[in-house]
Amino acid sequence: MPPTQKQRNESALSAVNVLYFLIAFRICNALLIRTFFQPDEYFQSLEPAWDIAFGPSSGAWITWEWRERLRSSLHPFFFAGVYQATAFLAECLHLEAATRAELLLATPKVLQGCFAALTDFFIWKLAEKAFGRNSRASHAALFLTVFSPWQWFCSTRTLSNSVETTLTTIAIWLWPLRNDPKQPGSNARSLRAALALAAIATILRPTNAIIWIVMALYTAAPGADINTTRAFWTLAVECREALISGLMAVGVSLVSDRSYYGEWTFPPLRFIHFNVVQSLAVFYGRNRPDYYLTEGLPLLLTTTLHFAAWGCWQALSSRIPSADGQKLTRPLAISVIVFVAIMSLIAHKEVRFIFPLLPGLLVLAAGPFSQFFSPLLRPRTMVKKGLLILFVTVNVVFAFYISQVHQRGVVDVSHHLRHEHESRGSSNTTVMFMMPCHSTPWRSHLIHPAIDARALTCEPPLDIPIEARSSYMDEADQFYADPTTWMREHMEDVTALADRKSGRKVNIHQDKADWPEYLVFFEQLEPTMTGFLAKTSYKECWRGFNTHWHDDSRRHGDVIVWCLSESA
Repeated sequence: MPPTQKQRNESALSAVNVLYFLIAFRICNALLIRTFFQPDEYFQSLEPAWDIAFGPSSGAWITWEWRERLRSSLHPFFFAGVYQATAFLAECLHLEAATRAELLLATPKVLQGCFAALTDFFIWKLAEKAFGRNSRASHAALFLTVFSPWQWFCSTRTLSNSVETTLTTIAIWLWPLRNDPKQPGSNARSLRAALALAAIATILRPTNAIIWIVMALYTAAPGADINTTRAFWTLAVECREALISGLMAVGVSLVSDRSYYGEWTFPPLRFIHFNVVQSLAVFYGRNRPDYYLTEGLPLLLTTTLHFAAWGCWQALSSRIPSADGQKLTRPLAISVIVFVAIMSLIAHKEVRFIFPLLPGLLVLAAGPFSQFFSPLLRPRTMVKKGLLILFVTVNVVFAFYISQVHQRGVVDVSHHLRHEHESRGSSNTTVMFMMPCHSTPWRSHLIHPAIDARALTCEPPLDIPIEARSSYMDEADQFYADPTTWMREHMEDVTALADRKSGRKVNIHQDKADWPEYLVFFEQLEPTMTGFLAKTSYKECWRGFNTHWHDDSRRHGDVIVWCLSESA
């Protein structure tokens, strides 16, 4: 029996309330994150956005990928608009510099929190599409996404992977089911919207295309429910809509990139050429073939892993109760398997590369989770009640640790330096980060262009033949190979520091860098710095906890700031 108008209104009101809750929840989530995850959170989104909003003299760090036109400018333009609007508001309200800085720090997080809330919302709607409205499984999907440590840790970060996941979730929800009895016109409009979002996601992250190839082939594949003729026409419609939506997305991308780069270019093709053909991605790390199975998926799903595996098995073995659920969950399960298999062939692997699989995996996990803890959240046996409490506790503790504790010092030091600059009232503050490249946020957290900061770089071997790359050392590698020698060769003679208090500046080697007012480094480097700068006026003026452990020995210990005596 179809729902009445009153039931539809109540359902819509419920959906609006859920969305409001998720937006508030994820904005709080975004503002509460205190830790560092990946440099791309800043250097592939906020730094180019800052450059777009405030110009080349604003101090943004534009990495080599942007100089080589490997990245789509669509993602940074979202945040550039937020930066410009915030700066305009601050100017209209005549806000102090410190208050303006706090707003510029917060507003991109608020925007990303809204994107993250949409991901949560459409995970719930996707589960409703698979298992029915107000079903236990749909409620379980909402519960799982809200209590997912990975969602808390990553979804509100300004990574292109996070927006890619949002677009993918909405697009899968819009995707027509196989042999769907709805009106053809409705299906065509839904398919066109889904493919438009899929095209944008693919422009942001070209590997996203794998998901849509699987979805399209599954929907159009001949079978017991679809004869060969109908399968052919379904595939033809998909190709037509993909062409229309794809051309529209490419057109928007071309205009955006023409505006940013000043010339016509198509970054996804250059991205594939550099990272696949030239194998430059390997420069940033090589992982085992089983990485996604043994590390990636366990980190992505944590306590939900076994429920997701159970859900995949149910989908592939046709054990999903409803026909619509089977039509949706099976392509999701196949997409997960194919995506992980193909991504495992690429040498450089990161958990965030499989982030767009998480919504589908949570939907797959929702059925088994709701069955195991039936009735949902009020299981009958004490053992299951205890397991549910343990599930929530582990997720909350883990989420708290990775978002509040692990690698927080590298973010805290950026705030410290900004506050120091504001409190001194100085026209200029000089800082040198003697750390592995991109260890800290940059202008998005330092904010003020008058903070003249420098850091070690890690430019890849763009013009070096593949066979010669094994011996290549970037600036950070050269520094850590022999810090003392590097400082002697690249920094002014330490004896010149003795004249700083008298106001005299002595640097007879003009090709060498002046010593800054602030030196920032990890505790691992402290003995070397103490020995080299023992007779200077540098003194420790700040120390912040960073992490209990790190897989990079160069990043061990606290983050330390040394100041010249007049700055301390």
